[in-house]
Amino acid sequence: MDDDLGLARVMWTQFESVHSVTYFHPRARAAYEAVGLRGYWRGYFAGRTAPLGAVEAPPVIAVFFNFAPRMVERALPSVWRLATPAEALRARLTGAVQALAEFTYELPESHLVEAAELLEAAAGEVEVAGRVLGAANAALPAGEYPLARLWQAATTLREHRGDGHVGALVSTGLDPVEVLAWRCRVDQSREFHRMARGWTDEEWAAAEDRLVDRGWLTADRAPTPHGTDAFRAVEEATDRAAAGPWRALGAERTERLRELLDPIVRRCRTIIPRQSPMGRPAAEETPAPAR
Repeated sequence: MDDDLGLARVMWTQFESVHSVTYFHPRARAAYEAVGLRGYWRGYFAGRTAPLGAVEAPPVIAVFFNFAPRMVERALPSVWRLATPAEALRARLTGAVQALAEFTYELPESHLVEAAELLEAAAGEVEVAGRVLGAANAALPAGEYPLARLWQAATTLREHRGDGHVGALVSTGLDPVEVLAWRCRVDQSREFHRMARGWTDEEWAAAEDRLVDRGWLTADRAPTPHGTDAFRAVEEATDRAAAGPWRALGAERTERLRELLDPIVRRCRTIIPRQSPMGRPAAEETPAPAR
């Protein structure tokens, strides 16, 4: 892997962890509930899709990629009867900032300002063509305060990389449940991902059968060399598509950003569930998890 791709992978572990507070911190959930979005998945779907406007289920099924369609359909468009996209956007930013404030209160403001400026500089270099969620987040106005700016820049970079990852996954010819089923035969939890993405046992088993037929899994459901090589290519394509912002920022400023983010990221990782792959690359010989 060349230096640009390795740097893109390393920086993903940084901004993904910062972004993750919106899913796992209790203050983030409370902010969604305050605008009427009670229940984890209402907040998730409303907050993550709000940059697209009052969208219905079909385009979200496409851009999120690995959710069972019926799970998306249970949330959209009904969440927009509870909160408008503008209200959901305010709630997600409020909750994220409150969470980050809890994690960064010991850091001087100058530290947060510099980190926000550098992360914004990287996010300002994202290529939005073909990247729906990345483009929608990049178009949002910048936050007024350092933590708001930091989180929004992390989110833009996160969704930009995720869009590129979905494009790489599509090129394999696998469908969403096949992607998850294969990955869970490598190093992830089947029950965690099956339940979190809304697939039934029958759908999952059928996906594994198809993976056997296509040479991605052996008859005893172990990953084949073909499957491992193909997914390594997916991760390299994902890193390649995400490398532009770090190439533009330059090695010196990127390294400075890593130093500034380190104490923030270490705190953010404390709330990411053990079963979640967010911000945690897989072993070197296997691809990083599907986002």
